[in-house]
Amino acid sequence: MKTGKLKTIVAVTSLASVTLLAFSLFTSADPAPTEADQKPNPEIEEIRAGKNFILTKLYSTKEDQKILKLFEGLRVADVTDGMDKAGLFNIGLMSPEIHPAWKDTEHYRHRFIGIALTVRYVPTNKPHAPKGPAPNMETKAFDSWVGNWYNKLSSEPFVPLIRKGTALVLDDAPNADVGSIGSNNIMGWKSAGCVGVVTNATARDTDEIATEKVPLYFRKVGRGIRPGRNEIESVNRPVVCGGVLVEPGDIIVADGDGVIVVPRAYAEEVAEYARATIEADKRGRLEMYKKLGLPLDDSVR
Repeated sequence: MKTGKLKTIVAVTSLASVTLLAFSLFTSADPAPTEADQKPNPEIEEIRAGKNFILTKLYSTKEDQKILKLFEGLRVADVTDGMDKAGLFNIGLMSPEIHPAWKDTEHYRHRFIGIALTVRYVPTNKPHAPKGPAPNMETKAFDSWVGNWYNKLSSEPFVPLIRKGTALVLDDAPNADVGSIGSNNIMGWKSAGCVGVVTNATARDTDEIATEKVPLYFRKVGRGIRPGRNEIESVNRPVVCGGVLVEPGDIIVADGDGVIVVPRAYAEEVAEYARATIEADKRGRLEMYKKLGLPLDDSVR
């Protein structure tokens, strides 16, 4: 009888010990780490903050001028053949919707070849003004609102980067009916060294731009000012224009056939083949001009 009681006491004691041990382990275990306790992963945090995966390569003025010399006088058609030879079939050709705002069929002053400086404007998601639509404001308040928007939200921080041979390429807000490019600022860009402008969107003052003879390639006319319509997003970063990737430093060739973008890494190979193409074309057409008694023009000189 005593043996049975002893076994019962031992069993109860053992069970209590196990229970106490389990409870002790449970209560002494470290609590699950909270989000605040976790150490941040630098790589993840870098992406969370916003990261560009295509790096911007920088080129000197001397390097740019050397490349531009290779492309001097080449046409979009010649360069397209050069791109094919380099294995870049149907790459770099902007949509035919991107067309010259004006043409000079005698001296071809609408044509240009330049080095891409890229700019991106995006449609705004901000209200027009704190107290209702802009048209409801008094003139002084409206002018102040316009100036503030230009200065803080839709400025032109790319202007100091323009240099001799620059081709300004704008990825803009195509449905905003905005004239980010106008007859005034396009002349300022030209005076800084810009040889031509390409946008996947719109421009205004197109009559005056044609008179000023500044090469412009765009999709359609836009009438409004930038305030209330778009904002500057980035400068000298990869953009998409006319369905084509454009990286800073790429070569832009534009004429009556449209616009083509030559990736910088393939520039010399493309230019070499394109040069042979245009020289053969000129020789052949020159013979036909003589045969037909046509006066010589800039296309065969």
